[in-house]
Amino acid sequence: MFKKAKRFIVAGIASLMLVAPGVVPSLAAVAVADTVSSGLCEGTNIATGSATGNPCTDKTASGSISAIANNVVNIFSIVVGVIAVIMIIWGGFKYITSGGDSGNVSAAKNTLIYAVVGLIIVALSQFIVHVVLTTS
Repeated sequence: MFKKAKRFIVAGIASLMLVAPGVVPSLAAVAVADTVSSGLCEGTNIATGSATGNPCTDKTASGSISAIANNVVNIFSIVVGVIAVIMIIWGGFKYITSGGDSGNVSAAKNTLIYAVVGLIIVALSQFIVHVVLTTS
């Protein structure tokens, strides 16, 4: 049991290390864009109307918290989706090569069920985050 937990933790850390280089530069770029756009807004005499595309009055700019949260959830969903598809393929392979052994067949079915449940949870999380971000 300890070996499985250790292997799971190591795999999680390795996957985070693979994802982090793609996330950190985008967050840094957003921070720089916020600084530049706020400096531009301070130096100009832009009317306070709600013109679309105006970085000073547009509340849905790419640097907002909701946009960052949306990007993080999208990246996380892609990673989990890829892992779930790999697990479905692995479960199918285990099912085919079980040779009729009931223990191996049930393990393969469990792998397939957990992978599909994971995909459903990821889809629901995408929906929930979208609803929360659009209603606030």
